[in-house]
Amino acid sequence: MGENERNRLRAWNFELQAAHQRLHRALRLARESLEAGDTASVRADLLLYCKGFCAALDGHHGREGVGLFPELSARHPSLRPTIAKLQQDHVTIAMLLERLDRAITSSATPSELAMHLDGLSAIMTSHFRYEERELLGVLSALDLDVDPRDLLGPL
Repeated sequence: MGENERNRLRAWNFELQAAHQRLHRALRLARESLEAGDTASVRADLLLYCKGFCAALDGHHGREGVGLFPELSARHPSLRPTIAKLQQDHVTIAMLLERLDRAITSSATPSELAMHLDGLSAIMTSHFRYEERELLGVLSALDLDVDPRDLLGPL
C-alpha cells in the first residue's frame, strides 16, 4: 500500500466527522421544511431524506458493525465496552428511523413528525459526540491494508 492510501486511511477520522456534519445538516433542513408548514412538501422532503440519507447511514452503521468494530476490538480490547455502547445506539437509531418512516407515510401530524425528528436528532447528537470522543484518536492512527469502505461503508 502506498503512502497516499495510508494517508487516506488515517483521514477517516475526518471523514467520520464530515458524515456526522452532513447528517446534522440534513436533520436541520428537514426541521426547517417542517416548520414551513406545507405538510405535503414536508412529507416528500422527509421521505426523500429517509430513503436516501438514512439508507447511507444504515449502510455506514452496518459496515462499522462488521468491518470497523471487529478490527478495533481485536487491536484495542479496552474499546470493547465503547463498541458495545455504539452498537446499542445503532439499534436504537434504526428503530427511530423506522418509526419516522412509518410516521411520514401515515397521517402523522406535523407536531408528531417534529417529535420524531427531535428524538432522532437527540440520539444522533449524543451518539456522534460519544463516537468522536472515543474513536477519533484511534481512527487517526489506524493503519490497515484495506479499502476504507470495507470498514466504514458509504459515507
